[in-house]
Amino acid sequence: EYDMYGRPDNIYNTPPAELKTVSVMLPLSGPHAEIGRGISNSIQMAFLKNRYNNVAVQFYNLTGNKYEKHGIIMGALATEPDIIIGPVFAEDAAMVRDLKPETLPVLTFSSDTSAIGNGVMTMALIPSQSVEMIVREMDRDGASNFIVMAPKSTSGEQMAGAAQYAADLYNVTLSGIFYYDEGNSDSIKIASQRAAMYTARNEANTKAREILSDIMVKEPVTQTQKANMERQLEKISKSETLGRVPYNAILFLGNASDTKQIASFLRYYDVAARDARFYGTTLWDGSELLKDYSFVGSKYATLPPISTVFAETFESVSGKKASRLDTFGYDAANLVIGMLHSNKLPAAYLLDPSGYNGLDGLFRLTPNGASERALEIVELNGSGTSRLAKPAATDFLAPIYNINPRKISRASEMGLVAAGINP
Repeated sequence: EYDMYGRPDNIYNTPPAELKTVSVMLPLSGPHAEIGRGISNSIQMAFLKNRYNNVAVQFYNLTGNKYEKHGIIMGALATEPDIIIGPVFAEDAAMVRDLKPETLPVLTFSSDTSAIGNGVMTMALIPSQSVEMIVREMDRDGASNFIVMAPKSTSGEQMAGAAQYAADLYNVTLSGIFYYDEGNSDSIKIASQRAAMYTARNEANTKAREILSDIMVKEPVTQTQKANMERQLEKISKSETLGRVPYNAILFLGNASDTKQIASFLRYYDVAARDARFYGTTLWDGSELLKDYSFVGSKYATLPPISTVFAETFESVSGKKASRLDTFGYDAANLVIGMLHSNKLPAAYLLDPSGYNGLDGLFRLTPNGASERALEIVELNGSGTSRLAKPAATDFLAPIYNINPRKISRASEMGLVAAGINP
């Protein structure tokens, strides 16, 4: 149905000589139980689908305060597992990293690069990769200047830092970075107004109308000249602004709901689709933006579609639609099964530079703990679906990414770099 990693089934015909143990650490109760149970279901699906002779899998409910989690982790480590799958969150992954033996591999689901390394590798998509991929697409589209609209958060500032880094790398001018409080309409409105240069463009409009009116009243003009100026005055009076913004692309780094609000405010402040093309990240995936006609022509970087077979099987097992974390869980389990039945050392198997073909396409793990996932670029058409603009890479023969996510710094807010508006 779907051949994981392109390896024939007979790789599992030779069971490990001695019992191998896998510890799975997930939040199976509490506020994040739904996330943990989804990943747990996908892991169990993988182990049930494949033959896993002489392999024992133990699930641990990693929930509670940090002291309770510490005890759970120490209890799991006492069983001397061969590998750990999980945890989900950065603080838990960092705790496991600090407590585990150096040689024990861990496949976490946190995308926070501060929590990986020292044998802790993430199956998650690193956010900077989505940013780098879409900035590269801007360059191919001929965007000369762009601004960033990002939530005021650690992840938002990190992603803006990745955009700043990518802009230098791909020779696209970054003209401004604007932050807003996630989900806060007032904050979003203020950020949009500043990004639209509304005050300067509104003042230029007012000044231009004053200049035209003064000329018609105070200067000797012909009837033809007066008629021309009246037409100009009528035209600019229909708008509150004058002049265009000094950029032709906008990169949205927030979720779909905030992005939709920002776009609406930008239109209100006279920044239309003709002025700047919209770009986004994987946060747009599966959102209402796919059906929004005001976003037709917008592009974003995303993982390839989830396998239909897996999605249907997962929904029949769990009663809910599969998320990306669920597919990452399935890939992690298959990676573990392959490692335990391989003649290679665990590190050599897990860090195979050729990578693997999982449910979300091509990926590989790297020695610093980060994952690299091949992304595709899609273009929205307003129909609820999207058009494939650039397919995902099919191998790692050429580097897909040129930015080291662990070297990205959080970006500060950056006001518009512009000469202003001459009325």
